Amino acid sequence: MPATAWGWDITAEELSAWILDRTPEWLVVNKPGYVVCHPSKHGPWSSLIGACREYLCVARLHMPFRLDRETSGVVVLAIDPKIGKRMQQAVQNRRVRKRYLAILHGEIREPVEAEGAIGKHSDSQIAMRRAVTTGGQDARTRFIPLAQGGGYTLVRVEPATGRLHQIRVHAAHIGHAVAGDKVYGPDEALYLEFVKRGFTERLAAELPFRRQALHCFEAAFLPGPMWPEGLCFRAPLADDMVRFCREAMGIRWEPAWEED
Repeated sequence: MPATAWGWDITAEELSAWILDRTPEWLVVNKPGYVVCHPSKHGPWSSLIGACREYLCVARLHMPFRLDRETSGVVVLAIDPKIGKRMQQAVQNRRVRKRYLAILHGEIREPVEAEGAIGKHSDSQIAMRRAVTTGGQDARTRFIPLAQGGGYTLVRVEPATGRLHQIRVHAAHIGHAVAGDKVYGPDEALYLEFVKRGFTERLAAELPFRRQALHCFEAAFLPGPMWPEGLCFRAPLADDMVRFCREAMGIRWEPAWEED
């Protein structure tokens, strides 16, 4: 993505390469890290939904769910308003399953079930920061180790609920924060520095990965009245995470790890 003073612009050629599935009803893309999902003040090509509207030459698109700016992976955009409404209803009725791949600090040898209510962090300089806390919303996340190396573990993540920052909060809560996480990693001051000054030399020294190493590899609308056979979209692991697996962990990425 071409660099600008505020971030990155998306090009039509790049967006075309991200497309996983396109029908008259929906567009599915493999969003890279650093791409903002929702509209930005920097123009249509500065956000995923804006760029997709321009690319498709349509006035409106519906995004039933989004990914954080630094999280890569599957994003579905409904072109047909009726399909958009159905997809939103599926999300509200918990008829959507999302699964992720993540690189965590430390080594995990057995599956871990993280369970803890998530609410606003009571003692943080970051307004959006969440924590496992009394009185929060119930949340459950399963971390399944796939491979270890270099002091990190590649895991498949299966969240049973969909709370804000759930995977990152639960990963930090079990003592294995997501690699590159500026908010829930080693020091939240890194995030404050990043907001003010961008990715500095100190961040590069403190963080093993330039973004949070989190990728949504699957988004599935479960079988039901809307889609009797269901809908399932998958995105291959982002190139930067594949490279980290090879160079920092000493392992080769195996697509079969997504299939279980």
